Amino acid sequence: MTTTTTTTSTSSPITQPITADNILRLFPDIDTTSTAAAGTTSQDRDLAGYDDEQIRLMDEVCIVLDQDDTPIGTASKKTCHLMKNIDRGLLHRAFSVFLFDSKSRLLLQQRASEKITFPDMWTNTCCSHPLGIPSETGAELEASIQGVRRAAQRKLLHELGIPAAQVPLDNFKFLTRIHYKAPSDGKWGEHEIDYILFIKADVDLDVNPNEVRDTRYVSDDDLKAMFEEGTLDFTPWFQLICQSMLFEWWKHLDSDLGTYEEETAIRRM
Repeated sequence: MTTTTTTTSTSSPITQPITADNILRLFPDIDTTSTAAAGTTSQDRDLAGYDDEQIRLMDEVCIVLDQDDTPIGTASKKTCHLMKNIDRGLLHRAFSVFLFDSKSRLLLQQRASEKITFPDMWTNTCCSHPLGIPSETGAELEASIQGVRRAAQRKLLHELGIPAAQVPLDNFKFLTRIHYKAPSDGKWGEHEIDYILFIKADVDLDVNPNEVRDTRYVSDDDLKAMFEEGTLDFTPWFQLICQSMLFEWWKHLDSDLGTYEEETAIRRM
């Protein structure tokens, strides 16, 4: 297991870190006692005009964290993605899967137009959140990694129709965690500690059009060319990972990737 020094944050500073001691004062709707979601989004004015299925998914329960990735509560996906909460420091757990085929090509997806955050943007294979349920939550790093592996398997099936048998839990390689903040528009955004998972597998796709607009397998040179086009939009977390680490990891995918796995420090982006 390797350790690295955390990088300097380029996001706006958070004046008051969220802790188990102050979270209920700052965010009264956070649940610190159970994994149940609070309320429903079905009649929510913040979500008026969006796709019905994507509105329903905003009721999912995310894992609320302190700055050290310790779970301190749960909140709805909607609560965690409102910029008014993000700008006050609300932070949640996420994961990003990078799936490579037997030719070492990376599977990209273009997010569906129906998505509430970052619609129509190109990104890595699958990006989502472990749920605030026992099987996907962990306090210690080892348990947390296993939780995001289970979440990754669940979301690969939901978004891309990839059967769980084609992406066994033990085949997901955990590399590191990144802490970043990024707006989507004036209302929505992300503030996450994002677990980076690599997996190599040849898979069958049955794309969910409510989640994914398009897919594409790319080589490293293909991906660099996509960035150079200047006409495509990419999610901020994917851009950060590409700019800092992805191509180095990719180069070692079939040789000594193990030297990059299981980093214990959190990279502050």
